[in-house]
Formats: sequence, C-alpha cells, structure tokens
Amino acid sequence: MNWNQLNSAFTLFLSLLVEAVPFLLLGVLFSGILLFFIDERKLIRLMPKHPLLGALVGSCIGFLFPVCECGNVPVARRLLMQGVPSPVAIGFLLAAPTINPIVFWATWTAFRDQPEIVFMRVGFSLAIATIIGWVFSVQKDLRPFLQPVVARAITARRQEAGGRRQEAGDGEAARSGEAGNASIQNLKLKTQNAYSTPQSPTSNPLLQSGTYWLGNAGQSERVDVAELQASMLSATVAHKPLSYKLGLLLENTVQEFRELGGVLVLGSAIAAILQVFVPRDLILGLGQSPVTSILAMMLLATVVSICSTVDSFFALAFASTFTTGSLLAFLVFGPMIDLKGIGLMLSIFKPRAVFYLFALAAMLTFVLTLFVNLYVG
Repeated sequence: MNWNQLNSAFTLFLSLLVEAVPFLLLGVLFSGILLFFIDERKLIRLMPKHPLLGALVGSCIGFLFPVCECGNVPVARRLLMQGVPSPVAIGFLLAAPTINPIVFWATWTAFRDQPEIVFMRVGFSLAIATIIGWVFSVQKDLRPFLQPVVARAITARRQEAGGRRQEAGDGEAARSGEAGNASIQNLKLKTQNAYSTPQSPTSNPLLQSGTYWLGNAGQSERVDVAELQASMLSATVAHKPLSYKLGLLLENTVQEFRELGGVLVLGSAIAAILQVFVPRDLILGLGQSPVTSILAMMLLATVVSICSTVDSFFALAFASTFTTGSLLAFLVFGPMIDLKGIGLMLSIFKPRAVFYLFALAAMLTFVLTLFVNLYVG
C-alpha cells in the first residue's frame, strides 16, 4: 500500500459518491411522496385477476411507484394486506426497485456508452419478477407463507368484505319483505368485531400506544408498531392537512437519506478498495470467466446491499474488468435479493418463502446472464 494507491482509491470513492448522491436523494423523495400522498388502494380495484397478467402488471407498477428496495417492501405489504392478488404484489416486490423511471435514468447515465445493458436490465428484471409472481400464484392461499400479522390482516379484510356483501344482500331482502333488521344488525356487529379497535380521542384506530390491533371476534393482539408503522402510515395520514404531510415528508426524507447514505458510502468504499488494492490479475481472472464472473457479482450484490438508484455507478467501476453478463447479474439480482432486502422481506414472508424467492431469482438471473455471456458478448 502506498500514497498513490490511497489517492486513487479516495478519488474513485468521491467520484462514485458525487455521481450517485443526487439519484439517491431523488429516490428517497419519490418514496416519501408515495408514502404520504398516494393511496394505492384506489389502484387495487383495477388489478387483473389472471395470474400471469397480474404478475406482469404488478411488475410494471414501479413506473407509477418509483421506490427502491428499501421502499418496495412496505408498499408490497400494504398491497397484500389490502387484498391485492399475490402475483401482483410479488411482481411489484421484485421488479419495482428496477422497473421505475429513476433507476432507468440512473442506469442510462452510468452506462450511456453501453445502452444494451440498460434495456437488458429492465427486460430481465421484468421477466424474472413476472415468472416468480406467476409461480407463486399456484399457491391459491398465500397466507401459510406469510407472517402471522400479515395473514391475520388479510383474513380480517376478507371477513369484512364478506360481511359487507352479505349485509348488502340482506338489506335488499329486508326492503322486499324477505328479511328483517335483526340479521342486518347481527352482520354489522360481526364486521365491527372482525376489523375494529378500541378508540380514544387522541389516537388513531390502527396505532394505539405502541399497539397495532387486529382482532377476530373481539380478540386483540399486541404487536410492535415499528414492524408495521411504515406499511400503515399512508392510511393514517390520508386525511391530514397538506402542511402536516409536508412535515412528515421532510422528516422521512432526512431519515431515509441518512440511513441509505450510510449504505452508499460503505458500498462506494468497497468498490474503490476492490478496484485499487485487489491484484489486477485476480480481478481479470475472476471477471473474464463467463460463469465465475456472474457468481462473484451476484454474491457481491447480495453482500453490499446497495440501493438500486445508485448501484449502476457501483457496477460501472467494474465495467472494464468484468463481463457484460456479470454486470447485468449485479444490476438485476441485487435490487431483488440482498441482505438488507431479505431482512425486510421477513416482515412479510416466513423464512421458507423468502428462500423460495431467493432461489428462483438466483437461478433465473444466472441462466439469463450466462446466455448473455455465451451468445451476446
């Protein structure tokens, strides 16, 4: 190690940060706007019921909801809890970090001399997310794969919807003389017990004193709000004044930028260190093999866990030494599955479901990018 190496590493580190920070800030802003100003429940009614079409549409929703892999998990959880079909939610979960205009712009900025990487990244991400969403549609009831809190929320919503339909039917029958008011009142009580909470004048019915209440037949359960606050916040502030929402947006932007900025600094430092201090012959030997280059970059993407709005600048540092397929593997697999994302996914899915998502995404990414290395170049 000498002064020239340190200077080169620091220069590369700063150049990566300068290019990436504006895109990270833009991504955080859009994520906050989605959380506080957009009610995605209005879109649920438009979602297709066909599994394959639903997975494809869900994978494309990222163009409407431009969030990175830090924001897609709370949104996907909200979609599931609000009754959206599972292929739509899973397609969105896997594709949204890549299939959105901010990431497309950032990737184009980094790889403007290699536009094929930009379009193959979008195409491969869309194909993989759609296929996995379609595969999960085989499981008609996804609740056995979900965390208990999310599964109970889905059950409560289904009971509420069923109660409303039955109440409407009984109301019409009552008006025609075929039913009485007693059945209607009974159904109202059932609906209220299935999805209601004790309320106080100063608290929201969903978030009370550190407690998220979701009960069945009057039974309430205490759950840490930190786990579910992000997923329910949009409903909490839906009817708040604009000044209140703007204040929350500013606070959320500062917090997320601080947290994700730390990850960006760490990722940029790793890229600079690898480029400067790892022997060139080792990098060339690993990076030029059509198979090992893909495996190495997938492993790196999993460990580094860098945000999808800036990962293209990280990958750009390896463009001269690694194969095109391996760069695509990093850009496609990382936003879907990384250590940070796995931790977030465990707030929705049980471990075995996360393992299935990981295995399917890894296999499909490897096959597609190996084809690029062998036949595209």
